[in-house]
Amino acid sequence: MTQTLENKKKESRYRMIHLIIGPLLFALCYFCLPASFFATAAARGAIGTIAWMAYWWITGPIPFAVTAFLPLTLNAIFQICDMKLVTANYADEIILLLLGASIITAGWEITGLDKRVASMFLMLIGNSLRGQVVFWFLLSTVLSAVLPNAVVCAAITPIAVAMLRYIGIHEIGSSKIGSMILMTIAYGAGVGGMATPLGGAMNLVTVEYLQQITGQEFIYMHWFVRFLPLMLILIVSNIVYLMFFCGKDDTLGGSREYFVEQYKSMGKMTRDEKWALGLFAVATILAFTRQFYQAYLPGLKPAFVFVTCAIILFLIPKKDGTRLFTWKEVERRVIWDLLYIFAGGLAAGTLINQSGAAEAIGVAMESAGMNGGFFTVLIIVSVTLLMSDMTSNTATAAVAMPIIISIVQGIGLNPIPYIYVATIGVNISYMLPTSIRAIPVGYGLEPKFMLKKGFGMSIMVILLMSVVSYLMLTYWPAFSTI
Repeated sequence: MTQTLENKKKESRYRMIHLIIGPLLFALCYFCLPASFFATAAARGAIGTIAWMAYWWITGPIPFAVTAFLPLTLNAIFQICDMKLVTANYADEIILLLLGASIITAGWEITGLDKRVASMFLMLIGNSLRGQVVFWFLLSTVLSAVLPNAVVCAAITPIAVAMLRYIGIHEIGSSKIGSMILMTIAYGAGVGGMATPLGGAMNLVTVEYLQQITGQEFIYMHWFVRFLPLMLILIVSNIVYLMFFCGKDDTLGGSREYFVEQYKSMGKMTRDEKWALGLFAVATILAFTRQFYQAYLPGLKPAFVFVTCAIILFLIPKKDGTRLFTWKEVERRVIWDLLYIFAGGLAAGTLINQSGAAEAIGVAMESAGMNGGFFTVLIIVSVTLLMSDMTSNTATAAVAMPIIISIVQGIGLNPIPYIYVATIGVNISYMLPTSIRAIPVGYGLEPKFMLKKGFGMSIMVILLMSVVSYLMLTYWPAFSTI
């Protein structure tokens, strides 16, 4: 008992220290960052907000979802940018997509579909953590090559969570197995987005700049050809890195034979399960095939598809006339933290971009003495990847691309290969719970786990991609054309 009280007192002291350090970091950034780089108080405030949020997300002195509201408070006090732009993030389309998906998958637990899906995946993939990591990484990578990475991550993560809950892992943050699998999905979705221009809005921003520079239409197949070597190296290196954290004996428990028996013992799918699965399948298919009906239903974006299917969920009657799902049943199963953490990351990115902090980082790049060689490539990959960690990939592309183009043209070089180089960092990031990485954190992944694993991954990817892209820039003429 005495030992328990001592531990609680120690935890309380550490918690208080972490609580104090957060605002201290903000104050240091706001008052001490050099005016030569961050000339305005707004830019320093934006950087300070990121520092405060990142520290509290990593150390966890208060719930992660509460930290996500810091941009609102700090912007109200320090007037970093227009408040309407900040508050809009908390009702962003992606937030609605995540809410819709969370409501629909709550129906899986109510009907028991989650156990059926989980046993099927365990039966097919096996119980080895290494096998599971490779499967989820490749699945999210392949889908993200042609679909928005946020949609892919939002659709796949609940399936993995259902599987983990089935085997008894309800607290993701306290489970190495659960943490690795959810983090792997976010990483794969980020990497896959680089494969084609359809992988995300950040790539379409890049395509627009390429077309402006050359005055020619950009052929999407050319993108795939130029990025294929980089993609293959990224996929292999990411998987190898993840394997270091998966022991040979790490398993999800049970055996393939056991899960086969469990799956068979469930019998035929019930009517209720079919409704739960059907609505999720319809929402996912419509979100993934939007290009085929976009001209006829321009307003039916993926977010609203999921919301619509979530509404239908509550209209389904049982055979006895009562509703299949009720709000009271569903609301306690919705991952509310997920929505706020994702929104907080978006809001922090808005502060960075609207305050001028992103432009200040670009100006700092200009003064780095770049001459187009390896050092230039290293700086571009490093800065864009780190900016993508602080804000959204699309915002990073919108801010970084014109700056990089002006720098490279200023030293008299062809900007096209350097745009390709910047695209690497614009697409991928690994450390902070912003953008799609907020999704696994919303389901319980500890941000400090992501930071610890993501830091090493970031260093590896920056060095590897800098070397490979520099060699392609130097020895492969096609890398300098569209």
